[in-house]
Amino acid sequence: MTHRLLTAVAALALTAPSAAQDKPPAPAEIPSPGDIVAAAPAGDWVAIAASDLLVMDLAPDAAGRPRRVVIQLMPAPFSQGWIGNIRKLAAAHWWDGTSINRVQDNYVVQWGDATEKKPLPAGLAVVPEGEYVTATKAEGGVIPSDGKLPPMHWSGYSPGWAWTDHADAYAKKYSYFRGWPFAGDDGRSGWPVHCYGMVGVGRNMPPDTGSGAELYTVIGHAPRHLDRNIALVGRVVSGIEHLSSLPRGTGGLGFYENENERVPIASIRIASDLPPAEQPKFEYLSTESRSFAKYADARANRRDPFFIKPAGEADICNIPVPVRAVADSR
Repeated sequence: MTHRLLTAVAALALTAPSAAQDKPPAPAEIPSPGDIVAAAPAGDWVAIAASDLLVMDLAPDAAGRPRRVVIQLMPAPFSQGWIGNIRKLAAAHWWDGTSINRVQDNYVVQWGDATEKKPLPAGLAVVPEGEYVTATKAEGGVIPSDGKLPPMHWSGYSPGWAWTDHADAYAKKYSYFRGWPFAGDDGRSGWPVHCYGMVGVGRNMPPDTGSGAELYTVIGHAPRHLDRNIALVGRVVSGIEHLSSLPRGTGGLGFYENENERVPIASIRIASDLPPAEQPKFEYLSTESRSFAKYADARANRRDPFFIKPAGEADICNIPVPVRAVADSR
């Protein structure tokens, strides 16, 4: 019966091509977000400079397997005071011999000097609270569309910005800037947001804003209430499983109570300071591309066969920017 039905449908399509063109695509033909990313042309991908990657090597696991975490640092003009400090800390090999000290379930993994006594390198900047928010320029420009679908109601701002017309629970609008998720108020100021895998700067009570020596990454539901209250400096692009799978700390806020529970950090380096053969290579899907616009729309409106009812909306943290490793062609 199924075979006869499919044959009949195929025959109808052959005899009435114009009618078939007016109908929406069959469910099996509707691409998923993953399909859209996989089909994105090479020109829609942007290489991440080795100088913008922070490579953290943890002590091997119990089976002797290496554990490497790669973090992409945020582009200018955001959080550059803290990122400048992070570059100095990495150049000084300051994190070597420190540890993962905190793993709080559905929240964060944090690392740094558990003793809080290790001297910091000279010349670290003291960054003011005002740097949590950055001024932007709204100069027009619209993200590309295919002429049939205006994905996510984009209203772009150049250079680099791709604002949406969608409201956000923690801001008036959300946006993407050069591959990064941001929120904003009037299109003239913006701030990075606490999505899964984002990396931030630990601090004490305000007005302290942290030096960058204590870092954390989000491993749970996006704690957006931290936006504009703590500096965000990057995101984990590889190896998040080496952090999210660690045993949870039993002390307050998930801190490890015993020294032997902490995971040692062998080294943290800027990738460009590693030998060329050891430098990881990654690229992200340009958030100014037509492919990303289609991908974002598909994340908000799942039309592929598994889904029954499209949501019609998506939290910004549910539209993660695709990042992929690049094979070394040397």
